[in-house]
Amino acid sequence: MTSPATARRLWALGEPYHALTYFADECRSAAEATGLRGFWRTYFALRAAPLGPVGAEVVTATFYNFAPAFVARSVPEVWGVIDPAAALEARLVGVDAAVRRVVGEEWVGSPAAAEAAEQLAVAAAAVDAPGRPLAAANAGLPLPSEPHLAAWQSLTTLREHRGDGHNAALLQRGISGVGAHVLAAAAGRTAREWLMRARGWDVAAWDAAAGELVARGWLAGEELTAEGAAIVAAVEADTDRLALGPWQALGDVRCDRLAELLGPVRRAVVAAGVWPEANPIGAPDPG
Repeated sequence: MTSPATARRLWALGEPYHALTYFADECRSAAEATGLRGFWRTYFALRAAPLGPVGAEVVTATFYNFAPAFVARSVPEVWGVIDPAAALEARLVGVDAAVRRVVGEEWVGSPAAAEAAEQLAVAAAAVDAPGRPLAAANAGLPLPSEPHLAAWQSLTTLREHRGDGHNAALLQRGISGVGAHVLAAAAGRTAREWLMRARGWDVAAWDAAAGELVARGWLAGEELTAEGAAIVAAVEADTDRLALGPWQALGDVRCDRLAELLGPVRRAVVAAGVWPEANPIGAPDPG
């Protein structure tokens, strides 16, 4: 049977392709062509667009780990510049251009791209939507006709499905968004400075969260205690388990084949420098 390790492996393989929408110049240019200005207005508009023209409170709640004031600098202001339908169109325009440059024109029209899109569509159609707003919003979008864009959209649905489950695993343990970042930094997955800058938390909020984790016995200074390390491992294990359903629908053989198809794509994205090291997403190297 497909195991939670499969869910983690396919996330690690597919996340850099999805993340072109955050890190590729073409995606920023496509958003800026609509009138949006600045990385974060682009980020929030494109990622939140499947939810509709929601306010800062909804974006903060569904994204989970951003400082509320940080979100409020962009939302709902972005909806006065671009409506969600135009944002959805812009993100596909940007991804299309980015994929053609980074992965290559040859791959865009290849049988491998078509096969990957077909497999990913099966998995994305199997996401369990209850309690997963970002996954549900993306699952409700039509798949583009071009295989490379259909693959991107399905990967986006699947990664938001995983993220929604991750939020549930954190919430169950009473771990706040900033607290999750403190634990991630203590685990060595990414740097405190990057997380604070990329998620909008100030020193006071970070230190308050760290103090709460010390009081719970999960942190000693800036290091995880044995109990803290166990909690981090449990959150990741639950995240993998909660992400498993779509991959079980695909089955072991097709999951293995999909990993073969995604491997070269991931390598192309990394080689092009469009997947920054120590970025705040935290996806592991699949090895």
